[in-house]
Amino acid sequence: MPAPEAAVFDRLSALAAIDDPKARPSKSIAETFTGKALGTVPVGTAEDVAVAFDKARAAQVRWAARRVKERAGVLERYRALVVEHREFLMDVVQAETGKARWAAQEEIMGLMFAARYFARVAPNLLAPHSAQGAFPVLNRTSVQAQPKGVVGVVAPWNYPMLLSIGDSIPALLAGNAVVVKPDSQTPFSSLANAELLYQAGLPRDLLAVVPGPGTVVGTAIVDSCDYLMFTGSSATGRTLAEQCGRRLIGFSAELGGKNPMIVTRGADLDKVAKAAVRACFSNAGQLCISIERLYVERAVAAEFTEKFVAAVDAAKVGAAYDYSTDIGSLISEAQLETVSKHVADATSKGAKVLAGGKARPDLGPLFYEPTVLSEVTDQMECGREETFGPLVSIYPVDDVEEAVKLANDTEYGLNASVWAASKSEGERIAARLHAGTVCVDEGYAPAWGSTGAPMGGMGISGVGRRHGPDGLLKFTEPQTVVVTRFMNLDAPPLFSQDKWQRFLMTVARAIRFLPGR
Repeated sequence: MPAPEAAVFDRLSALAAIDDPKARPSKSIAETFTGKALGTVPVGTAEDVAVAFDKARAAQVRWAARRVKERAGVLERYRALVVEHREFLMDVVQAETGKARWAAQEEIMGLMFAARYFARVAPNLLAPHSAQGAFPVLNRTSVQAQPKGVVGVVAPWNYPMLLSIGDSIPALLAGNAVVVKPDSQTPFSSLANAELLYQAGLPRDLLAVVPGPGTVVGTAIVDSCDYLMFTGSSATGRTLAEQCGRRLIGFSAELGGKNPMIVTRGADLDKVAKAAVRACFSNAGQLCISIERLYVERAVAAEFTEKFVAAVDAAKVGAAYDYSTDIGSLISEAQLETVSKHVADATSKGAKVLAGGKARPDLGPLFYEPTVLSEVTDQMECGREETFGPLVSIYPVDDVEEAVKLANDTEYGLNASVWAASKSEGERIAARLHAGTVCVDEGYAPAWGSTGAPMGGMGISGVGRRHGPDGLLKFTEPQTVVVTRFMNLDAPPLFSQDKWQRFLMTVARAIRFLPGR
């Protein structure tokens, strides 16, 4: 099955929020598997971002005035369209990223889960709720959620549908407009989903996708938005956090990870070895929550290593728009160079290659074998730096104590995986790990798919959370409204100020005996 035809990408390109696309330069987007051109997109400017924000602000006022259930209905219809057009969407994201079909389906399922969860919980979470007032009876206090306004989403290339539109879903449900800057390598993934949202009834001006370089379009979005959602490297996250801080606007980010897996004696090694291939090499390792460090108790390290290496060697690497391959391509020459450099550096300093270790130009321009190293040290680039590619290192450890210590010995804290002799032992180990999510007896997918629970990182792996109630409410401003009834706090007639203040203090002291105080 080939990539979608050029006419498809021409149609999607026309959806870009570019004020005068014919007057703009265009960028050619290549099929990652082959390097052949898919289509072109206009390159946005700061002026295009300004126009998009002007339109978005006008549309946002009307959108916020609609009932939450009406907004949720649009997202429910979008979810149904994602299911209906899932094969087309997977074709698009595979063409742009080079990932295997099953990894493309992860994006589809993530969009479905996010749309369903947030559409279901938004009416309740966004409804005004009562709160404890200063003086019972006299004060009636409520809290309501007001939208931020226009949210900026700066999205990455590795999961370009899920991390652009998936983050836009709760922002839209909260009553905001959204301006998205897709990564310059993967604009069609965002545009294909924008098309479905428009078909579902989302006002066109409410969601704008502006392709273009980060230094131009990204900067203009940060300078204009009322809240910023970012997914990318920790270094870029720091820069954006500083920019948002200067403007005193909210900022949420999922950043890098150097994620550990712990395997203890008593674990089912056959099961672990098979699952670890997915956990380490999903999207060719270009996943911030994938595993790059394996800590295995020494008593079972040799046996596990043999089984894991065999499973890696058996994984099928290649280009296919079906489920016949396990591992796809890297996305760019830069990623290929990073992986090659990390492997070369490690082997030059004494690391051993147990599996893989080579580029595969016979399969396509950007393929690299899934690679397993041993005897990796902190003096090697891949020892502490995130590779973001198909490279994992195995470390035998004496016991669980050493495994936990080494797993936590990092600035990162995004995801972790634990495989132990029992679920309860796995949970006990998980509670000791410095990571935003921990999967027991899996790699990463169940934690990501648990949309009712917060997802994010500790340390330099992120700020804020996506998913769960916080994943919706972060796109709102809580407003407290207090209605004073019967009388205000001025001294009533016949009360001196002295007597009135003493009376108020008596009431304040008595309040502590009331329930909830």
